[in-house]
Amino acid sequence: MSEYTLQEMMAIVAAREVQKAGVDVILCGTGISTLAAVAAKKITTPDVVIFFETGAIDVEFNQMPMSLSDPRVMHGAVRLAGLAEAFALIQNQITGKKTLGILGAAQIDIYGNLNSTVIGDYFNPKVRFSGSGGACDIGSVVGQSMAFMELGKRKFVDKLDYLTTPGYLDGPGAREKVGLIGGGPQLVITNKATFRFDDLTKKMYLDSYYPGFTPEAIQEEINFAIDLSRAVEAVPPTGHELEILRTQCDPERMVLK
Repeated sequence: MSEYTLQEMMAIVAAREVQKAGVDVILCGTGISTLAAVAAKKITTPDVVIFFETGAIDVEFNQMPMSLSDPRVMHGAVRLAGLAEAFALIQNQITGKKTLGILGAAQIDIYGNLNSTVIGDYFNPKVRFSGSGGACDIGSVVGQSMAFMELGKRKFVDKLDYLTTPGYLDGPGAREKVGLIGGGPQLVITNKATFRFDDLTKKMYLDSYYPGFTPEAIQEEINFAIDLSRAVEAVPPTGHELEILRTQCDPERMVLK
C-alpha cells in the first residue's frame, strides 16, 4: 500500500465524491479546495468545469494559485466573467447543471452550519477571521456543498459563535422556510474522517473513518453526539491517484506538504 499524508487522503476523498455525485461544475476557493477540484478534474471527472467566484471559468492549472487575487487563478480560463455571472452559474435552477461549492470554516455544527467570521462575541471577539467572502452566497444557492474542516472539539461545536454560511439551519424544512434555493451541505471532509447528513433529520452522521482511526475516537473529538452506526473504513488513495496528485495537480507542493 502506498504511503500517503492525511492531506492527500482528504484531496482524493473529495475527488472521488465529485465523480460519485455526478458534479458538472465546481466552485472553489484556493488552498486544499483548489487541490481537490484539480484532483477531480485530473483523476476522476475530466469534464468537470472549475471556476472561482471572481469569475474565472474553466481555468488551466499549470501552477496552483495561492489566493483569489493570484493571476494564476485566471490562466487559460475560457471566460473571465463578472461576479453576477459567476453566481448565476452555480444555481442549478438557472443552468440545469449539477453544481458543487467547496467551503471551509472555523466552526461547524450538527446541521452543517458554518462560522468563518469570529470566535467569541461578534463585537468583542477573541479571534476575527476574514468572514464570508462568497461563502454565504455559495452555501445559500449552490446545488450542493462540501466542507473541509480540521477535526476537533473547537471546530465541531454545539452552537456556532456566529452563523456565516447556512447549512440545514435548525433542521428539516428550515432552508426552504427562509427561501434558500440551494440543496445544502452533502459532505464534510476532515483530516481523520468524513461526515454526511441524514435525509430526514438533516443531522450529521459519521460516514467513514480513515485507516488508523476508529469511530469511537472520532466521536471523542466532537462536541455533539453523532450516529456512528453507518460508518465504514475509507479506502486509502491508490498509487495511481497519488502519482497524479503529486506530479500533475501540485508538483511544486504549493498546497501539499
